[in-house]
Amino acid sequence: MITSARRIITRRARSAALCALGAALVGCGAHGVQDAGLPERPHTGGATASPSATPSPYRPPTLAPGPAGLTPVFTNGPRTGGKTVALTFDADMTADQGPRAAAGEHFDNPELIATLRRLKVPATVFMTGRWADEYPEEARSLGRDPLFEIANHSYSHYAFTSDCYGLPTIEPAHIRSDVERAFTAFRKAGVEHAMPYFRFPGGCYDDRALRELTPVGVTAVQWDVVSGDAFATDAHAVAQQVLDGVRPGSVVVMHCTRSAAPATEEAVRTIVPELRERGFRFVKVSELIGAKAGEAAKAGDAAKAGKAGQAEKARRAEKAGQAGGAAQTGSRG
Repeated sequence: MITSARRIITRRARSAALCALGAALVGCGAHGVQDAGLPERPHTGGATASPSATPSPYRPPTLAPGPAGLTPVFTNGPRTGGKTVALTFDADMTADQGPRAAAGEHFDNPELIATLRRLKVPATVFMTGRWADEYPEEARSLGRDPLFEIANHSYSHYAFTSDCYGLPTIEPAHIRSDVERAFTAFRKAGVEHAMPYFRFPGGCYDDRALRELTPVGVTAVQWDVVSGDAFATDAHAVAQQVLDGVRPGSVVVMHCTRSAAPATEEAVRTIVPELRERGFRFVKVSELIGAKAGEAAKAGDAAKAGKAGQAEKARRAEKAGQAGGAAQTGSRG
């Protein structure tokens, strides 16, 4: 009996030690103290509609394919129905910048993320797969925080067209695999629910790029407000440019890379309270796309109803004409 009791106690002690170790590991997320003890992210950031993303019961809103089945392009949400605005941040890192990161250049911006969390600003981060490879703990922290949603910004951050701000150009035949590789990098880093949204490096695209992306099943996301934060050092100028450009439904493009956008965090501290004072509500891109898709569905239903009404009027007119013709025939007989 004593031996059995010792064995039970030993097993319990080992179990408790493992639990303690697990809790310690959970609490060690990079820059993510809010992640300690955080419950599983709700399915408001679920899997993409494409086979490239992790399956989930939640299907984020997407837009219907464009003409000839091309990848749809989203620029802004509805201008009516509420003053909403989406701040988006590109986590840029090209495939050949590893040596620069190893030499001490910072392509992340923990201070910016901390400010967004402190101000409780939901945001969409368009992340390159190379960035996720370089900063897996930060990618995982963002992916588990319901305040944020992670979307695809390619793996390599190479341009999908020629002559795009000096970026290296990817071969058209490699476009699909590059985007899918980014989704794989997200999963490897622990981002379980990447969104089915894609932002072209540099914002450069053409019909060929849209066609190559079609099998991936993403919605391409552009913007209608350029913050001008890339390589800017004047935070006031960046903030003013955003404040001057925002309208209901706007998508603002910014960056969360310390080395390439050093003024962004300071600009955000001005932008957020000012827009809230103006009555704007900050949302993620998924909410704007959902509103846009709903708007398109209503317009489609209205168009169908209109066509059905016209067809019914035509049928009634035809029947009336036939009845009139029969009456005239009878009176002549």
